[in-house]
Amino acid sequence: MTAIPLPQSSSIPWRRLLRNRAMVAGAIILALVLLAALLAPWLAPYAPNKLSIVNKLKAPSLAHLFGTDEFGRDILSRAMYAGRISLLVSLGVVAISTVLGVVLGVTAGYFRKVDAPISRLLDAMMSFPDILLAIALVAALGPSLTTVMLALGITYAPRLARIVRGSTLVLRELPYIEAAIALGLPTWQILLRHILLNLASPILVQATFIFASAMLAEASLSFLGVGVSTDMPTWGTMLASGREFINNAPWLMVFPGLAIILSVLSLQLVGDGLRDLVDPRLAKES
Repeated sequence: MTAIPLPQSSSIPWRRLLRNRAMVAGAIILALVLLAALLAPWLAPYAPNKLSIVNKLKAPSLAHLFGTDEFGRDILSRAMYAGRISLLVSLGVVAISTVLGVVLGVTAGYFRKVDAPISRLLDAMMSFPDILLAIALVAALGPSLTTVMLALGITYAPRLARIVRGSTLVLRELPYIEAAIALGLPTWQILLRHILLNLASPILVQATFIFASAMLAEASLSFLGVGVSTDMPTWGTMLASGREFINNAPWLMVFPGLAIILSVLSLQLVGDGLRDLVDPRLAKES
């Protein structure tokens, strides 16, 4: 994979970007999800853990737009607060996986002596299904918000590392890199100014897809009971608790499920749009 320079602000095809209706729709949905999560303390009609046994398993109504659960807690309020946890975990995963992936990828691509062992390590990690590797890491580290972010960050780091390694292998053979080496520029300066700057676009695009995968993985771990603490409302734990009442109270699973679907779908649409924008080959084909 060749590295693609980050477009300058003056050359970004904004008209073409706005004509990408799928990306615009995804960006709008994502913005609404982000606002609902960030402004949950002010927008949520009830406290997320407020119990009201007399209102348990109430169907959606004006008083409770998304209905209530088996303890009378408002589903809308819990879904909004759960979005905060999902976004926090996903951002942490993106940060961890990006740092690990860039370090491993650039090191393997630029320094030939360590390319083989790092590549074998990445291949070994990618040979395991993502969710199984994440479960194993969480089980080893213990379930908590921090360990979930760390486990998922380690799980998704090889995805980014492989892309960064491939781009670095191409970049290091280009004439201007060879000229920089011949002039005796420090290695760190070559890596920062000439390698990483040209990797900004593919890293940004891949980070968007990792964000979506991390959100889905966090919900899966919470659903299985190996994610964050059950005291914190998450979309996964809401699905897990609602499956017992799916026959007589389907709204317990419908609304958290829709939140997951819309969030992941919007991130995928934004990621596809960014990929088309920064990759001139895809732009030409479209």
